[in-house]
Amino acid sequence: MQLIIGGAFSGKRKIVREMKTKCSWLSAYDGDSVSKWDVRWEKDSTLVIEGWENWLAEKLNSKKNSNDIRRNMQSFFQSLKEEEQKRNNDIVLIMLEMGRGIVPLNQNERTLRDLIGWIAQDAAKVADEVHYVWNGLSKKIT
Repeated sequence: MQLIIGGAFSGKRKIVREMKTKCSWLSAYDGDSVSKWDVRWEKDSTLVIEGWENWLAEKLNSKKNSNDIRRNMQSFFQSLKEEEQKRNNDIVLIMLEMGRGIVPLNQNERTLRDLIGWIAQDAAKVADEVHYVWNGLSKKIT
């Protein structure tokens, strides 16, 4: 599993397309549900999942507890890791890094930002490689 993380419009998708030839994309930006990952993943392709901040915002808006969401995501990452090994195909998680911006005044927005940061840390722990993308350039961190 690989984690590609960086700011908005920093070139994360471009980096993934350069790294991987055949990809199955699951994107919250296209209205995809994260629960449909297994249906979307085509045989002999890399599963690319993006739009985590949208899915997490939905969960928070439905009044779910951040700690419960985080525990569920940790389990989900483990399940993805196991499935990646079974299928012998890669998974790439593209995540938005939000920690370098202005801290929102709104409590709900701050909670979302915190949750996204914790989830990114959890994803980095299970990832085999982490790449940070800034201005279209990628640096492998681990």
